Amino acid sequence: MPRTARGRVILIAVVFAVLQLANVTNRDTPDTKNYLTYALSLRGETKQRAAELTIDYVCAGKASVARRNQAVDPVRFHRPSPTRRVEAECRREQWRGVSARLAAGTTGHTVPFMPPRFMRIFEARPGYPVFLMPFVTVLGVTWGLWASAVVVTVAGGVLVFLVLRTLGTSAGAALTGQALYYVLPCGTTAMRPMTEGLMMAVTLAALWGCALVLRGRARAGTWLAGGSLAVLFTVKHSQALFLGLCLGAACVGLMARRRRWGGGLRALGVVAGCGVLATVLLANLLHYPSQSESVQDLLTGHYARPDRLRPWPEFLHLESAFWIEWTRRQLWEPLFLASVVAAAWGALRRHRAFGVFLIAAAGTGVLNQAAHPDINVWGERLIVLLWLLPAVGLPLLLDAVVRPGARTFGGLVPGPARRETEVAR
Repeated sequence: MPRTARGRVILIAVVFAVLQLANVTNRDTPDTKNYLTYALSLRGETKQRAAELTIDYVCAGKASVARRNQAVDPVRFHRPSPTRRVEAECRREQWRGVSARLAAGTTGHTVPFMPPRFMRIFEARPGYPVFLMPFVTVLGVTWGLWASAVVVTVAGGVLVFLVLRTLGTSAGAALTGQALYYVLPCGTTAMRPMTEGLMMAVTLAALWGCALVLRGRARAGTWLAGGSLAVLFTVKHSQALFLGLCLGAACVGLMARRRRWGGGLRALGVVAGCGVLATVLLANLLHYPSQSESVQDLLTGHYARPDRLRPWPEFLHLESAFWIEWTRRQLWEPLFLASVVAAAWGALRRHRAFGVFLIAAAGTGVLNQAAHPDINVWGERLIVLLWLLPAVGLPLLLDAVVRPGARTFGGLVPGPARRETEVAR
């Protein structure tokens, strides 16, 4: 990477990190408690101590939000700060279920904020807690979670830059992709202490591997894609399954259409297929929760109600209703759909082969959402991987408009300058 480009990448990353100081706390979701207690358990904390540290973090965040909300409330801004009251109420609520489950005795790494059957889902995702552990050990819970989110989000933006530069785009277009990753919902979601940030970064690493294969560096690309699938299995094994299936399908489709990168694509397809097979076998061997368990979790409100006797017909009915409502909401505010369509067109126009891989990887977000058709999930984070398409595809569209005859590697429909070169040869 040229020194000037490297400096600009670092500058954008630093500016982004500084801006995140505006919200150090209250980025957590209910899932954050489970990942945090797992990380604290890995560093040697008892479940009681892990619960105390986690509840302190969650309740401090809620109290901070309550104080800020009151400060701008036109009616209540002059009243005493609600910090102590909100924090005390939060502690009582959080300890109510945890104390009883701890007294009954639990196994595993997580603190039982929910029934054990639900907590098995998080026990099967050690990758993110392992990533968190050094941050919370060195910096403490609050700053450790914040710093880990900044690191993984910055890494995602840098990977977007590297993918675009590998494809031969201009430095300006690649820097635009890095900035887009930070300002789009993919960056906002990555900053929340959940698996999604690490999941998107690993998916982008796999896409970088695909770009390297198209560049002619088949060995490096296949190793990077295969390693990404292995890491993704530890973060969220269902996502590793989806990504392996989609990348494998993309390889098959490209090889069926043209044989220009037959050797590299064949190796990449084999790696993706092996990743799918290994994911299925290891998930069964380790007794990870299956799709049927996920369906029961969805339909019973995290196992708060009895299991459904006929879950699949109910699930399919909910699936249909979900996508109808989702489409209605997107047509009401069509920015997301418009950016996805424009990005897909730009990627296929500028680099057709890589565009197929990009659409396949981003499409795993649709599969993830389809497996959990819950319209109430915060911020549509389940489909967030689809935002990788605008983050990478829109800069490709920009590059195609600004440099219509410029050469990229593998798959660009030849522009005028390239046609002249080929005629001369």
